[in-house]
Amino acid sequence: MGEGTRALVALSAALSSGSAERVSEAMARAARVAAPIEVEEVLLQSYLFLGYPAALSALAQWRELTGLPAPAAPEEKPREGWERRGERVCARIYGDQYSRLRANVARLHPDLERWMVTEGYGKVLGRPGLALEVRELCVVALLAGLDAPRQLYAHLRGALNAGAAPVEVEEALQVASEVVPRARAEAAWSVWSTVRSRWEARWGAPPDDAGEDVR
Repeated sequence: MGEGTRALVALSAALSSGSAERVSEAMARAARVAAPIEVEEVLLQSYLFLGYPAALSALAQWRELTGLPAPAAPEEKPREGWERRGERVCARIYGDQYSRLRANVARLHPDLERWMVTEGYGKVLGRPGLALEVRELCVVALLAGLDAPRQLYAHLRGALNAGAAPVEVEEALQVASEVVPRARAEAAWSVWSTVRSRWEARWGAPPDDAGEDVR
């Protein structure tokens, strides 16, 4: 994992901690070693997991820290475009579990299933500006700090599906472990152990330089 990616992952972990001081420190570090557009994508996508208040606060800190203006215009994408992009991205993240995921969420509520694909994966996680595997590593670090084992499991697996190497996933968890409570860190590593063992049983051990597609 490069220095810039590591800083983005650390920022994501800090966001989930709820500590303004940790966010400020991680943000300052990311500002030095990562591209501004990548930092802003990490901050934007945090709203999917932490809500608008946390994302708004983080972006306000970023503007104050850097003095950078907001982009001149939003990324415009017709709703139909978001849906198609969301289907592609979600299918890549979930692999052979994609259809099952959609069916399971639809049983909870059909609108939530539609929002997940169109809003979550199409409008947000499918945006340009940050490579999908880096997005997933950031999501892993963020979820490690939350009590969300099912979602963490899905995105640990998704990071591999997106092309992250196992050693990068483990580095993301290590970065998160420096920030999140010990019990949460231990739980996250336990989830990863399950993901990796099941992955290896089905696909074989992925190489540590997995590249674009580890399957």
